[in-house]
Amino acid sequence: MRRLAAALCNIFGILILAAVICSSLLLTLPKIFGYEIYNVVSGSMEPEISVGSLILVAPVQPESIIEGDIIAFESSDSVVTHRVVENKKLEGELVTKGDANEKEDIKPVPYAGVIGRVERHMPYMGEYMVIYTTNIGKVYMICFAACGAMLNLLAGRIRDRGKKDGKGCEWEKESEQL
Repeated sequence: MRRLAAALCNIFGILILAAVICSSLLLTLPKIFGYEIYNVVSGSMEPEISVGSLILVAPVQPESIIEGDIIAFESSDSVVTHRVVENKKLEGELVTKGDANEKEDIKPVPYAGVIGRVERHMPYMGEYMVIYTTNIGKVYMICFAACGAMLNLLAGRIRDRGKKDGKGCEWEKESEQL
């Protein structure tokens, strides 16, 4: 019985720690490879990119952006993701439009405001990112990781106690003799 309890604690502890590590890697690996990560909060690019999606934005030279590319750019105090309608190289600006919008954006995007080109988007993952990056989300992940570590420690203690008792408790010894 102790062996089973130790094995279950160990397995659940490893699974919890693996979940924490994998979810952390989802938000850190893209940054290591040079991408910026954003959460889509408006429906201006639907159905191509839905609200709550996570987008990976790679830095590019604005001159290399072509019609049809989806870009992220700074507009006032926010980041906007829209499709490029025209690249006005002489003026140093891009004309953009959201797929769900009827008309082009009122103000062209100056080259200086371009963050980069959207390389990938993952539906629903932006909502996860928002939760994970809040203070309370970080506290939950630390507590979750601590629970996984504690389960692994508990598994070790259960195994050690079984060794000290001499192969387990009395009823386990009796069942081995049968």
